Amino acid sequence: MRNHQHIEIKNEQGKRVTALSPVIVSASRATDIPAFYVDSFFKSLDRGYTIWNNPFNGKPSYVSYANTRFIVFWSKNPKPLAPYLPRLKDKGIGFYIQFTLNDYEKEGLEPNVPSIQDRIDTFKRIVDQYGLGHIIWRFDPLILTDKIGIDELLGKIRKIEAQLRGYTEKLVFSFADIAGYRKVGMNLSNAGVSYYEWTDLQMLEFARELSKLNDTELGLQLATCAESLDLEQYGIQHNRCIDPDLIGRLSPDDPVLQMWLFGSSKDKGQRKACGCILSKDIGTYNTCPHGCLYCYANTTPQSAIHNYKLTRSLI
Repeated sequence: MRNHQHIEIKNEQGKRVTALSPVIVSASRATDIPAFYVDSFFKSLDRGYTIWNNPFNGKPSYVSYANTRFIVFWSKNPKPLAPYLPRLKDKGIGFYIQFTLNDYEKEGLEPNVPSIQDRIDTFKRIVDQYGLGHIIWRFDPLILTDKIGIDELLGKIRKIEAQLRGYTEKLVFSFADIAGYRKVGMNLSNAGVSYYEWTDLQMLEFARELSKLNDTELGLQLATCAESLDLEQYGIQHNRCIDPDLIGRLSPDDPVLQMWLFGSSKDKGQRKACGCILSKDIGTYNTCPHGCLYCYANTTPQSAIHNYKLTRSLI
């Protein structure tokens, strides 16, 4: 079983402090670091540490990059990240990007993300430079409204995949869990969106139809993110978004990382159905200005935009 190591570092004031020193960093489930905080992130990486605020008690702690060998980025727009990626190789750090590439353009559910075509072009440029596996396509979450049904969602997936063919091996998706996040329901209702909760029967219907489409046209690995419903009968696996197999494949010549992965354990800090291995997430909730109406990480789109304007940086 692997746990994070603690080491002693000097902060900018020259004071010796204790810091968590993860091998794998998640950047970040809580906010879009590649889109909005990439310059600040790389300044922290060069400095050697980040100050992370615990979302439950507000207490700050130090996260050191001294032992970091791999970073998993999460983003709806990694375009600003692209010029910085060569610097990771110089530091001996591998990476891949969990790229949430949805198409809710017409419905206005993601008001501040770039156009779908711009994001597809970004996806392809990064894959052209670094190769397959360095970007994972996510359509996440799948949301039902009075304007979006199962057929519409399948059509959106089909349309995006047609442009990504040859650039992605996998599609990861999840079903919007609005009831589980009261603030999400309020934000959607306040924006005038008539939404519906997924039933198990609807999830099974979607999985069956997606599997048919995949067999005849897409040809992708299909996986769900943190979904407890078993869809393996349709060839759909439970995903590990922080994935030891993919990390190992992308960093075959890093013996330290390979040894870490050999004994890697499930991240118990994530949801029960999450299959990710241990990593340290360094993001801050309520700071992403994409303004997505279904976002669980922001209290409201307005508050997140306000917080972004106040800071525009990671600590």
